[in-house]
This record gives sequence, C-alpha cells and structure tokens, in this order.
Amino acid sequence: MIIEPPWSAAEHDRALDRLAARENFPVAARLLPARHRADLRAVYGFARLVDDIGDEAPPEQRPKLLGLVDDDLDRVFAGRTPNLPQLRRLAGTVHAHRIPEAPFRDLVLANRQDQVVHRYETFDELTGYCALSAAPVGRIVLHLFRAHRAGLVAASDDVCTALQIIEHCQDAGQDYRDGRIYLPGEDLRRFGCAEDDLARPSTPTRLRGVLALEAGRAADLLDRGTAPLMAGLTGWARIAVAGYVAGGRAALSALARGRYDVLARRLRPRHATLPARWARTLKEGRR
Repeated sequence: MIIEPPWSAAEHDRALDRLAARENFPVAARLLPARHRADLRAVYGFARLVDDIGDEAPPEQRPKLLGLVDDDLDRVFAGRTPNLPQLRRLAGTVHAHRIPEAPFRDLVLANRQDQVVHRYETFDELTGYCALSAAPVGRIVLHLFRAHRAGLVAASDDVCTALQIIEHCQDAGQDYRDGRIYLPGEDLRRFGCAEDDLARPSTPTRLRGVLALEAGRAADLLDRGTAPLMAGLTGWARIAVAGYVAGGRAALSALARGRYDVLARRLRPRHATLPARWARTLKEGRR
C-alpha cells in the first residue's frame, strides 16, 4: 500500500495535502508560484514515502522497501525511468534543478538508522542524526530555488535541525510508543527522568524540564540560521523559507503555552497566527 498506493495522482495529491496540514509549517504555500509548489510537493512526497516506510511498514519489510527506494534513486540519477510513482514525479524535479544525489540518499539512510538506533545519549548525537533526517531537506530546497551557496548551507542546516528537534519534542509520547526516544539520555538522567515517564497520561514536571531545554536549544539554532538566510535569500526562496521559520517559532510558542505537557494533548501551532509571524520573519533580513 505504501509503495504503490491504490489512488489516482489527484487522490495522492489530496493525501499529501492532508499530511501537510499536520506539519508545523506550510510545505508548499499557496502563495508560491505553481512551478515552485509542484517541485516542493514532489520532494515532500518522496520524504513522506521514505518516512512512512521507516515508521509504518511491517518492521521485517522495511529494509527491503527502503532498498526499493534506493534502487529507484539509482534509476533517477542514471536517467532511467523509476518504478515507484513518487520517484517518477521526483525525477523531473531532480533533473530540472540538477539536484545532487547525496541529500536523497541521506534521507533513506536516516530511516535505515531508525531501524537499529532507538536512543541518543547526547545532544551532539541527536544533531548528528538530524544531519541525515532533516538537513538534507533544506539543502534540496536551496537547490530548488537555485540558492545553494556555501554561505547559506550551514544556516539552512541549523534551521532544519531546529525544526526536527521541535517535532521530536512535540511527538515525544508517540515516538516512545513506537520504540524510540529522541530526547538525549544524559539530559533525561540529569533531570531525574525515567524512560517510562514518556508513557504517562500527562507530562511530569521533570520531563517538562527536559523538553524546555531541548526546545530552547532548538530556538537558538533557529535564530542562528534564520539571520543569514533572511539576509542572503531573495525572491520566492526567501518567502518560502520565512514560512518554515515562522512555523517553527509558532510551534515553540505552542509548546511554551502548553507548558510542555506533550503527553496530555497535541501542542500544535495556531495557524491563524502564522501570517503575522511570517511577515515578522521576512522583516528580519532588512535589519
């Protein structure tokens, strides 16, 4: 079902829309030109495919299914027609923008890592994982907008890492139910947390302290990356990236507003506040 979904292209697009609506930020905002939205959706469709395999397919099938994705990436970059519908759509975007192979391989590798690594001891180890699971998406986006310059890559990596850590905070309970913990082990111990604190119906104070720590680190990374991106990007690239940053900041506000009680309820951004945050982020580059 994941590999060959029994729906038309239009139905597949609607499914992506439903998934994108649950993200913290606009994946392919409607204010962007159609050509950019189509490319962003192609990348998002690939990322969702790989994540769905890594998270939802029967565990014993995941390595084989990820292998099928790798095989199709071989076809894409050899100029041959891939088998999977998501990769067929992606191929046009890859060739039109001359996107390199490495970031796509890294996204597959991150999901392979998820099958064998279920805990991270330090924040540095966690950000090392984010270098595979999150930073490649930002690098792809820079290529889509013809903005992949050395001075912007590190900033993009910081922003994407921050967005990933924010999601880990929001989804800590679900991740634990799936057998994974993306909160550093040394931080959990420092605050006196046991792993089964993540199974409680509401978040203990000690665990809220860990979540606040990780959210604060994410906020620092987000601010550090946003300044050079807003100063260095122009046009639609700047508008799109500002939307991602605004969504991340809205998610941080939702966590703080909910006092980091991520186990009792889903702490998600108020989408009504996003346009104002988006506008404020765009102004940062003019300072």
